[in-house]
Amino acid sequence: MDYRKIYEEWVSNPFFSEETRKELLAIKDDEREIKERFYKDLEFGTAGLRGIIGAGINRMNNYVVAKATQGLANYIIHRKKQKKGVAIAFDSRRCSPEFADVAALCLAANGIKAYVFDSLRPTPELSFAVRYLNCVAGINITASHNPADYNGYKVYWEDGAQITPPHDAGIMREVKAITVQDAQTMPKQEAIHEGLYEIIGKEVDDAYMAELKKLVIHQDCIDKYGSEIKVVYTPLHGTGNIPARRILREIGFQNVMVVPEQEMPDGNFPTVSYPNPESAEAFELALKLAKQREADLVLATDPDADRLGVYVRDKAGEYHCLTGNMSGSLLAEYELSQIKATKGIPEDGALIKSIVTTNLVNGMAKAYGVELIEVLTGFKYIGQKMLEFETRGHGTYLFGFEESYGCLIGTHARDKDAIVATMALCEAAAFYKSQDKTLWDAMIDIYEKYGYHKDCIHTLTLAGIEGSEKIAYIMEQLKKNTPKEIAGLQVLWARNYDNDTATNMLNGAVLPTQLPKSNVVYYELEGDAWLCVRPSGTEPKIKFYYGIVGNSMEDADKKAVEFQSALEKMIEYMM
Repeated sequence: MDYRKIYEEWVSNPFFSEETRKELLAIKDDEREIKERFYKDLEFGTAGLRGIIGAGINRMNNYVVAKATQGLANYIIHRKKQKKGVAIAFDSRRCSPEFADVAALCLAANGIKAYVFDSLRPTPELSFAVRYLNCVAGINITASHNPADYNGYKVYWEDGAQITPPHDAGIMREVKAITVQDAQTMPKQEAIHEGLYEIIGKEVDDAYMAELKKLVIHQDCIDKYGSEIKVVYTPLHGTGNIPARRILREIGFQNVMVVPEQEMPDGNFPTVSYPNPESAEAFELALKLAKQREADLVLATDPDADRLGVYVRDKAGEYHCLTGNMSGSLLAEYELSQIKATKGIPEDGALIKSIVTTNLVNGMAKAYGVELIEVLTGFKYIGQKMLEFETRGHGTYLFGFEESYGCLIGTHARDKDAIVATMALCEAAAFYKSQDKTLWDAMIDIYEKYGYHKDCIHTLTLAGIEGSEKIAYIMEQLKKNTPKEIAGLQVLWARNYDNDTATNMLNGAVLPTQLPKSNVVYYELEGDAWLCVRPSGTEPKIKFYYGIVGNSMEDADKKAVEFQSALEKMIEYMM
């Protein structure tokens, strides 16, 4: 691809706006920046688009969004489903409302009705809206928890989940087959007049809230303790503020305090460098308020409110951070135990997790007699299993989660839902309070019951062209040269999801992984330890996930530190 030639085309062609031309002329002497913006198309992958906002084919802008939407429209028309319409939501990021309208008017120009939310909404509500409105697809303009200079474009199919095979490959082919100049559009007022652009809001909001309320198990505990339990919440300048506060208020939690500095939507995220509830920085203001008010739990949702970060207060007044694995396990135990206690576990009940999620719940699934299903990373694969259950008429979804702070209770959506998780955690706090326990007490009980699992992630950020090459090299080395031991622990099984092999390192036997092809390697180690390596699908990163099991929390912490040190040496050697 001749990046310089494409750059000159964008600068000189009147098809592109004067604003775009000025932005690109400002970098005319920066060859590296020109190359970064034009050396490749911003990849439309299985998660849609995600990239830095700016002019160029490798950036998020109106033209790239329109091209992606035209490809989606072509696929919908090819499938003869253009009469069903597409739901569109957007978050608080810069350009999100504009990108939403670009997508809507492209669809309208193709004769496909767009249902556009009147203001920002969380990702899980978009997932819900797709099926509620009987749409063929959904588009959400969001870059989730990425830094402020990013935006993105997630695509959902008619089941409410992000696109999976064969739709992902089909849409990607259509997007690659066209240029930005092939995208159609039409005037907004004309689209509205022709019934191809409809604004949605309150009706969907109310229906979504009604579904969440159906999932409350112990309203009696909320009624008793809802005025006592103190909750500090921050939406991190994103979409969670209104729905999270609404659901807590309507089910009976009266002591919810919102971090004032982070309450209002702001795509610049002025109080954090990285609006991610996995980051300690994201909780600084919330913890300050929590300590002042002696809050029982502290909650943070990311900008599109599909991920939930959690701190809980113990009886001594100390706050403990719950990782995504911990909060997911805590909710899984609560949901399974109370389903069993109140109505019984269905014979075909299932708990679903990704391959990089904690093995703590493996014993939990066994204890409650539910099937444990592992899927590739990406909540869409959990959604795919939910659709499979519905299609075949066998399998009852009970809970699903990923280590990346995302879970889903109920079947109203097909994606991570931090709003329902917020509701359920507060309910769990009320339930355990009825037993004179804190959520931290409940977490310790889980460790005592199933083992002290410590699960961690080590991330390398390798941006740009050189970074992509380094990530590819590391993955190639791991696939070609399976280590015999890692951190002094023998490798028992090596799974290469790229070629669908699971190799027994003791006897050489090779079995299929039984999961789709993916650029991932996974090592099962002695002592129930494990390591999984995969490039991020949405960021310029390669991630090393690992888990160990200790005899106590102190022992698990010690083993994790030792494993991390050995892993860093291994990475340094490969680099």
